[in-house]
Amino acid sequence: MTISDATPQQASIGVVGLAVMGSNLARNLARHGNTVAVFNRSPEKTRSLIEQHGGEGTFLPSERIEDFVASLERPRTAIVMVQAGAGTDAVIEQLAEHFEEGDIIVDGGNADFRDTIRRERDLARKGLNFVGTGISGGEEGALNGPSIMPGGSAQAYEKLGPILESIAAQAEGEPCVVHLGTDGAGHFVKMVHNGIEYADMQLIAEAYDLLRKVSGLEPPAIADVVEQWNEGDLESFLIEITAEVLRHTDAETGKPFVDVVLDAAGQKGTGTWTVQNALSLGIPVGGIAEAVFARAVSSLPGQRAAVTAAAGERPSPVAAPDGFADDVRAALYASKVVAYAQGFDLLVAGAKEFDWDLDLGAVAKIWRAGCIIRARFLDRIVEAYARDPQLPSLLADPYFADAVAKGAAAWRRVVSTAALSAVPAPGFSAALAYYDSLTSERLPAALIQGQRDFFGAHTYKRVDKDGIFHTLWSADRSEELREGGSGH
Repeated sequence: MTISDATPQQASIGVVGLAVMGSNLARNLARHGNTVAVFNRSPEKTRSLIEQHGGEGTFLPSERIEDFVASLERPRTAIVMVQAGAGTDAVIEQLAEHFEEGDIIVDGGNADFRDTIRRERDLARKGLNFVGTGISGGEEGALNGPSIMPGGSAQAYEKLGPILESIAAQAEGEPCVVHLGTDGAGHFVKMVHNGIEYADMQLIAEAYDLLRKVSGLEPPAIADVVEQWNEGDLESFLIEITAEVLRHTDAETGKPFVDVVLDAAGQKGTGTWTVQNALSLGIPVGGIAEAVFARAVSSLPGQRAAVTAAAGERPSPVAAPDGFADDVRAALYASKVVAYAQGFDLLVAGAKEFDWDLDLGAVAKIWRAGCIIRARFLDRIVEAYARDPQLPSLLADPYFADAVAKGAAAWRRVVSTAALSAVPAPGFSAALAYYDSLTSERLPAALIQGQRDFFGAHTYKRVDKDGIFHTLWSADRSEELREGGSGH
């Protein structure tokens, strides 16, 4: 089918932006019986899609935005798949000029959820529905079934939901898509997904580094270990592809692939957004933050070289303790639990702040297939929130509490071995520190409160009586009751 011989029938859904993700999503929609209108600012991409894949389903291609809009049945529904930011705003504005009351614009990119809230508000004034939608799974997921995280109004989801369900990944017979809440809820959940993804990848990388530098294993041998892990409770997409990457050999040099790749990890911003929003909401996400910082450190070659030269001789790795690979596996699992616990804490805080009715069990369900962090582990999270929808932390769930407690000794051995061997393990270390903070009867925050009161009269509370107090540090050091309580 070519652009010139497009039929006058109308499409149930449209896709704007036909780079790889948009093109694959359009193909997925068409393969599942949807008539799909397609448009790209550069007509060549539209022609290429139709020429190469037009036989996969029914496409209605257009070279002009006016023709694209005319090819959509009402209420018109279009998914925008362009670069986040100004490009997305430009396409939304273009569609809004031609759409009418009740029509639906879907942003399927990695947008900042605050932009989504703004766009939804602005378009609602024009009578248009705006649906910020997280789509996870990369190019393969877009084509074969992603995990989909839509926000927006319930009214918009009535039209959009069945279409998204037709293309989503399936987990235990259920489509990995659910309406998450109003305005920016979908993109917020996708942001947290990506933050957890950062942490998961960093932890796996640290496990690899420890097995290589402390145990002395080469990449193919580590791949064997990782494949064994993938048969147990660590089974996941990321563990699976880690074994494949470690086993891959560079064709040009014959060296392990990981030895010829520059050790500078890139990032596109969603991990940073996760940490920034966690800070603004007062939620500790140290495991995710350390993963973001680790990528930043890896991308500072000049600074790394200068400090390495100044540091002089470094400690040699200690001898690997017996069963070290099993210890690393246990530490990886425990740290992974912490990363998810922190991510779900952020979901709870975001829902409260922005008035979303997030179902945490449903979020875990739609992450079980299609997305990058898909894993057997997520079934356990679904079960945890089924047992207690108001669970204060995943670490308080009996299953996870027991699993982490059983692995704690191995976790501590791994972190101490890493420190003694000068092998950086910020993810493992931060996760353990977080766990120890939550399980400590007393924290040194009491001293910090004393310091704050000393230099800034910021006051403090006492453990033995009600009220808010201040000590007259520069006078006789007597204590004043500043608010509430009965004094003394």
